[in-house]
Amino acid sequence: MEKITEKVLQEKGSPKTSQLNQIKSLNLSRMGLKSQDLPLPLLSKLRSLEKLDLSGNMLQELPRGLSLPHLKSLDLTNNDIEDVTTLKVLKNLEELRLEDNLYLTVNDEHKVLFLLPKLRMFNGKDISSTANHIRYVSSEILRKRVIGVWEKDFSLPDPPTAQSLASVEKKFVSAACTQVKYGPSSLSDYTKWRVETIAKEYLKSLTNPEEEEEEEEEEEEEECTPETPVKMNGAVHSPPKRKHCDLDANGVTESPRKRRTVNEVGTPEASPRKSSRLSIAPSAEASPRKSSRVLNTPQKSSTGLSSPRKSAVNGGAVSEPSSRKSNRLQSTPLKMANSTPSPKKAAVPGTPTAKRGKPEPEKKHSATPNKMARKTVKYQVPQEPASLQPLHVLQCHSKQNSPDDFSTQLWACAFEPVQNNGDATGWQQTVATCGGESVCVIDCESGHVLKKYKVPGEEFYSLAWTTLLMSREGGCARSCSILAAGGKRGIVKLIHPRVSMAYGEFRASRRAISALRFSPSHTSFLFTGAYDNKIVMWDIGGLDRDYHFKTSQLLVLETSSTTLHLCLLPSSPNTHLIAGCDSGLYSFDIQLSKNTQKRSEEMEIVFPVYKKKDKSNEYRTIDGLSFLTDDIVASKSHMQGSIYLWSWSGTRDLWKGKKKEVPAVILAELQWSSTDIPYLSLNTCPGFGYIVCGDENGRLWTYHITDLMKANFKSGKVIPSTEVLEWPSPVRPGVGPVKGPSINSVAMDPDLHYLVALSDKNMVVVWKRAKN
Repeated sequence: MEKITEKVLQEKGSPKTSQLNQIKSLNLSRMGLKSQDLPLPLLSKLRSLEKLDLSGNMLQELPRGLSLPHLKSLDLTNNDIEDVTTLKVLKNLEELRLEDNLYLTVNDEHKVLFLLPKLRMFNGKDISSTANHIRYVSSEILRKRVIGVWEKDFSLPDPPTAQSLASVEKKFVSAACTQVKYGPSSLSDYTKWRVETIAKEYLKSLTNPEEEEEEEEEEEEEECTPETPVKMNGAVHSPPKRKHCDLDANGVTESPRKRRTVNEVGTPEASPRKSSRLSIAPSAEASPRKSSRVLNTPQKSSTGLSSPRKSAVNGGAVSEPSSRKSNRLQSTPLKMANSTPSPKKAAVPGTPTAKRGKPEPEKKHSATPNKMARKTVKYQVPQEPASLQPLHVLQCHSKQNSPDDFSTQLWACAFEPVQNNGDATGWQQTVATCGGESVCVIDCESGHVLKKYKVPGEEFYSLAWTTLLMSREGGCARSCSILAAGGKRGIVKLIHPRVSMAYGEFRASRRAISALRFSPSHTSFLFTGAYDNKIVMWDIGGLDRDYHFKTSQLLVLETSSTTLHLCLLPSSPNTHLIAGCDSGLYSFDIQLSKNTQKRSEEMEIVFPVYKKKDKSNEYRTIDGLSFLTDDIVASKSHMQGSIYLWSWSGTRDLWKGKKKEVPAVILAELQWSSTDIPYLSLNTCPGFGYIVCGDENGRLWTYHITDLMKANFKSGKVIPSTEVLEWPSPVRPGVGPVKGPSINSVAMDPDLHYLVALSDKNMVVVWKRAKN
């Protein structure tokens, strides 16, 4: 049902009239409107509209092509605005409010001041002098520097064909964005945006000078007012200054809320989005700032490459032939030093820290706003395997941002969940990675590090995404993608990456955290596995607009060893959890309706490889675990040399409520590497029927499990991999190709557009599926 109709506009407009073109003031606040709810043809009839209130909605942008020629005042407070460039059509706008749009930054505010030539009041403050400086003085400086880049390195092609001009424009814009620097690093996005626009306009003026002059004359006639600076003899003259308003360090007005959210999460670094983009070529600079991209050479590498492993233990580098298993244990502090403050607290004063609460009854949680309906999904698995090609090799977890760091081990990665509510507050193609003292959020297509969260002295081992509801004024709520990360300190960090906010933390254990998993049905329920041999179920609750939250402990599951992987049943995530541990695979009843708040395993699931037990290995370390379908589970044991596919329902049927040890109902066995290195985890992509697991030489073993293959599971033969993706052999400048490292973790987005692999040598490898 349409939310905005002609009748609604007449009722909420003023003066009261049956003619839309006579309405001068319109109040559409707090109607739960999204961008798609604004009908462009209907709104364009408001030709006399001067004041529009759209506050308290869920708008991400204004409709493109919207024409409101007489609009002077617009209120977009408390929305989800992400793209301010759609405001540029409102050329006569004089007053604008954009407070409490959490996704906007100081760069967006600068864009607004530039795009709206008559804007004088912004967020209730007079910004005339600041805006004029941005529109004219700063723009003139940028224009001169862009022209300098052209005159130094470029010239028009001869003959100037469309193809040659397009090629020159691409190179010129790229060079200008790279070479032209102006203002503080916090405004790098705005500067790049302006430089790109100026470069294109300048090139157009060289190729179509008459057209450019006509456009400039039209703009001057339209926009020149008594208070608009006018060019005279090449100089820029500003109007008399108005009363100065309060500005931040960058010369932009901010609401108190925005000052808080502009801070980088964790230890701030200058603009993560400014990550240098290096092409995959034989020579390039590794960026000392952020993501250092290692450069690619021919794709295939010798399968016999050795992988000498090292791990940082107590500050020193020691060789690790097979001691990888103890690395995380040795670096785990048994007690936390109370004298060490959290870097997050120092960066964001007053940020609330949740304390462990008392268990709350199931009845309360059944009504939580973060509960989501769960439906069984039937995937149509493609019959043809995917064609994956390496796209980027990144170094973004380096110690002190050093391009020479090839020792930091990376442990976990996960794609941001896709939201199905039309809000689209999450980025597309975004993956989070952790290792060393940092957590990164990366755009897979561009290879840019969008956000980086750093805690000196921490070593992150695990992370997980969820979607929480943030309460807002007027009783409505906003969906937010939240990232949890934990490591050797036993503290879970809660991060809202889109607004660069590490909004809280809580202690989950006195020992290191080894695994994290959110419930897909109760999105505020978080399971933490730690080196204290416990799995704890928490409720981290929802959020209010000031990021207040409350954490309560709901359930404690006791294991006999460290938890490595946690999985919830896809079809019934509220009933059972299976945990891959150092000493085996266990199933737990997690239903909160039962009184017991501390439980041991319901059953242990055992595998045929256990029979190979000898003095050196019991084969019980489950270092790979993931559901392929609602029933089929993929798992592997350390030194097994293969991957088991087994049936959860079939195994469960053998339990019968009595046995403590139940043999897994094996469906198939997949061939894999015969390495002795532990913790090389696997992952699955149910929608594409894919299983992927890395090995000790940087290779990725891929398995495409089609319906036809499932029908032949009972043959008893070991199934070979569909394809082994060779290590892309990136080149280290001045040193040569980097040998294949061990692949600790892999992740795929639901549609298998991207595959991300993390290595034990500080390299994130992004693969992309080629379009058929």
